[in-house]
This record gives sequence, C-alpha cells and structure tokens, in this order.
Amino acid sequence: MPVRSRSARLVLGVALATLVTGSVPAYGTTATTSAPRVFRVGTWNGIAGDQPSIEAAVAAAGPGDWILVGPGDYHPRMDYAGPQRSPNAPAGVLITTPGLHLRGMDRTDVVIDGTRPGAAPCSPDPADQDYGIPDASGKPSGRNGVEALLTSGVTFENFTVCNFLSGSAGSGNEIWWNGGDDSGRIGLGAWWGSFLSATSTFYDPGNPGSAAQYGLFVSNSDGPGSMTDTYASNFSDSGYYIGACGDCNAVIDRGHAEFNALGYSGTNSGGHLLVQNSEFDDNQDGFDTNSQNSADPPSPQDGTCPNGETGPTGTRSCWVFRNNYVHDNNNPDVPGVGVAGSGPVGTGISLAGARNDTVVHNRFVNNGSWAVLTTVFPDTAPASSSNVPDCRGGVLGGSAFGVTVPCLYDVWGNEIADNTFSGNGGFGNPTNGDLADLSLPPAESPGAPGDCFHGNTGTGGVPATSWPLTLQITQGTCGWPVYPDPASDAVLAAEVGCATQALFPCPPNLPAAAYPRRGTVVMPALPRQPTMPDPCAGVPVSNPWCPDAVTAASAAGSPRGIADRRPAVVFIAAGPNSSGARRRRRGGSGGPR
Repeated sequence: MPVRSRSARLVLGVALATLVTGSVPAYGTTATTSAPRVFRVGTWNGIAGDQPSIEAAVAAAGPGDWILVGPGDYHPRMDYAGPQRSPNAPAGVLITTPGLHLRGMDRTDVVIDGTRPGAAPCSPDPADQDYGIPDASGKPSGRNGVEALLTSGVTFENFTVCNFLSGSAGSGNEIWWNGGDDSGRIGLGAWWGSFLSATSTFYDPGNPGSAAQYGLFVSNSDGPGSMTDTYASNFSDSGYYIGACGDCNAVIDRGHAEFNALGYSGTNSGGHLLVQNSEFDDNQDGFDTNSQNSADPPSPQDGTCPNGETGPTGTRSCWVFRNNYVHDNNNPDVPGVGVAGSGPVGTGISLAGARNDTVVHNRFVNNGSWAVLTTVFPDTAPASSSNVPDCRGGVLGGSAFGVTVPCLYDVWGNEIADNTFSGNGGFGNPTNGDLADLSLPPAESPGAPGDCFHGNTGTGGVPATSWPLTLQITQGTCGWPVYPDPASDAVLAAEVGCATQALFPCPPNLPAAAYPRRGTVVMPALPRQPTMPDPCAGVPVSNPWCPDAVTAASAAGSPRGIADRRPAVVFIAAGPNSSGARRRRRGGSGGPR
C-alpha cells in the first residue's frame, strides 16, 4: 500500500509530556510518598555538590531521584569495586535503580571518561587506556560507560561519554539501556536520552577488536523510549543501535552520526520505530537495519504495525525513516569489526533481510555506491542459542546467487517513496546510483509483496537512477509480489559482494568493481555540541544549583519514585488533518579526575 498524500496521512506523533504537566506511570514498583531527592556531584557556578563522586550519588539515590553533575572529567570505576564488580556488566556507571535521572550541567564539559584516572580528557594515548578487569580466563573484559541494566524509566541527559573500550564481556558501549543482551527477551521498558554525545579517540590497529563498539545503545526494550539532540562518532559497530525488540516503541529525533562503521545499526528491531530529522554522514554505511540469526534475537526485523494498526504514513508499516539527511557515507577509514565492518561502503541506507519498513521524504547526497540498497541478508555466523527456532523467520541453509549459508533472510515489503537524490553512485561501478534492489521471491513467505519504489527524484525532478533500470516502473506499485529479474540480480549481487567482501574477496584489479578499502583509521575529534538550554529545567526540587526549581512532586502531592515527573514518550495516531517513523574538551571545575 503506497504512502498516501499529506492531507490524508496519519502521523506518528511523539508527545513529550513536560515535567509540569504529567507523570510517567510506575514501572511495576511501589512508589513512596516523599518527593524526589536531588544529589549533586562536582561544582556548578562556584557551589560545591553534596556527593564526592558519581558512584557515591548512584549508591545513595533511590527510585525517581535525580543526580546533577557539574563540569569535570570523571573516571568512574564501579566495575572495579564493590557489589558492581562484574565481568558480566562491567560499567563505569552501572544503574539498577528504576526511574533514576542522571543529568550533566553542561553537555561538552561534563565528561564521563573511560581512560585511566589522571589521564587527559578522552586521551588517545595508548598508555592511558583502561581495558577493564580480567575475565575468568585472564583476558580484559572491556568496559561500558553509563549503563542502565534491566531497569526501566532511567533518563540520561546533557553529558559526553568517551573511550570505554571493548573486551570479552560484550563491552565497548558508551551509553547503554540494557534489557538483557542476547537473551531473546524484553527486560527493560521506558527509557529516555537527550543532549548526549558519545565518541572514542583511541584505535589500536594491532588489536582492532578492542575499539569502542557503540555510542548510544538500546537493546531488549519495548519502550516507550526516545533520544533527541544526540551525537555519536568513531565506533567500530555503530553510532546508534536499537535492537532485539519486535515492537521497539522508540524514537530517534535530531541525531547525528559520523565516522562510524555504521551510522545506525538495528538488528531484529521492528514495530513502532521512528528515525527522523537526523543526519548520517562520513560513515562507511550510513544506516543499516537487518534480520540476523547470530545476534540479538528474536529475528526477523519486521516493521509491520502490531495488532493491525495503521502506521504514520497511512500503511501497515510502523517502522519509518523520514526527513533525514544522508550524505557522503564513503569512508572506509573507520574502525570496523565483524558484520558491521563488512557493511557496504558508500551506502546511504541498507535494508538487509528487512521487511515492511518505510523510507520516505529523505535527502540522499554523494553516497558513492548506492543511496538506498534493499538486499537479502546471508548470515554466516553461528546461531544464537536464544533465537528459537533456529533461523527464525529466515531460510535455514538457504541459498542465494549460488551461495549457501547457515541462515538466509530475504527482503520484502519495504516502501521507498518520495525521497530526493543528488550525486550518488560516484564510485562509478555498474549498478551504483540512487536506488538498488537485490531481492528474490522469498522462500519463507511465498507470495509476499516485493519492495516498492515510487516518487523518488533526482536533481531537477527527474526520476532517481536505479538498478534494475526500470525499478520505479516494474516495482512502482506497492503490495504486489514483483521482484527484479534474475539477470539484474546477478549483476547487483556481484557488486554488493565486492563492496562488502562478506562472502568472498573481490577479484583484484577488477575495473567494474572498484570500492575503497580500509587504510589508516582516522578518529576525528568530537566537535563541541549544543548543550541543554537550561540544565535546571524540570528539576523537581529546589536545590543550591537550581534554586528556582519547582517542587512539583510536593505541590501536586504525587509520590516519589518511579512515578516521577520525567518526560513521557507516547505514540499517537493523529487524525487526517495532522501534519506530517550491534552497535579536545575543555575541563570543568570540580569532580574526580
């Protein structure tokens, strides 16, 4: 079913209830009758806080409390001492208190730093890096930065996290809402993040697996959740990640990802998921969502609206990528390991083994291979034991284009509509350009509708370029089981294979398949990002740093705890008249070094 006209479109609204207009319902715990407390770390405007460290504040805080952090370069080490010491959840700041609100007073100058205590802020010096506590075999477990573990209602705002490196324990995640990594189950509900920056300055070419993996990471959560005004750079998997959620109920708004293997990665993430008003540039692959058997179950990735709902574009798709700027994703000189490291260089957005997603009203500029690529996903890695049954939603032992893999995910039902394109396909290989569809009639869903492409235009309003050449004609109507011809598929499969080298090395010196390869990895410095206009906004209790804060909880008689007055994220199907869806800083005063 194609995207409808603007006047008839249903819009997925994001209602961000302010701290003075409403409360978030309790997340399955009993609230108390006292107001939230506000703890302060460091110094702000010459006034000292009341806690010696972020770790101490986290230990003192209860459900619904707030922690404000003054400017400083903090090196938290909860993973090294006390009850938090664990190679299974090795986080510098580990939060297991529901509804906790952690906010910096300045986005750039409040730094939560994974390097060793005493190092310069986010130091790139190898001697300053901290690889975490040893695991049972003596290998470094790596570290996560700020992590909410199996805990709902946690808010992170207005700070920077850097240089938490990867190791043996699923680590290397700077900011993580963790609902149970690779468990195949939902273990976390609501989450919220805004005015956050995540980066890494360190890469060891002799040990690429130690590179920081993810910037802003959400896994195994059914929300509602939202991140706004965020930035992520220099990650070996992805700047942003939302995965392992059949109905994610999540929003990314005004995000910016650059210099990553993947700007965004979303494995097995579907249902209500909206990415809008964001920028993806100078990554190897700007944006990728995929089905996968070997990680973050349950598979597959499917953007179909639950329960027969109508999505934000008037179709049955609730996974929407809209109003984004995707450009110059031609950068092989980024950190990259594993599946993410073989993302197709020069691609703006890739939908790999994806189903029923919508890509609409975006601008794609100067992506050297393909601006938009829809493709099958051949998973060659060992299956996750949590993905039951094996190859769930895919073809066990499937074959495509002469290659048999342990699990094959076909791609179908995606709608690519009303996007604009300029300067894409600059690598000049056959099939390179604006649109490309590498798909087959799916063995796992006979008769399923193919991907459809319509209303996509290039400079001057001419039709976007495509492979097959007549893609917007032969597959211009949604809902029909129409797929590319085998000859076109064969040519595109060879080109995608050469761009990724995931299944085979590209023949050397082949002029028809020239794609840039990784040379010297470059880790650009983090640019200063806009800070929260008023870091005291919404703080529920008057305190020495925010003396004008309204004690909203006491005034309204609402309970302290999980029902704190934090922003809520609500998905709304608006009426017809609504408008239109894995993976350098200045030091401040105060705070541990």
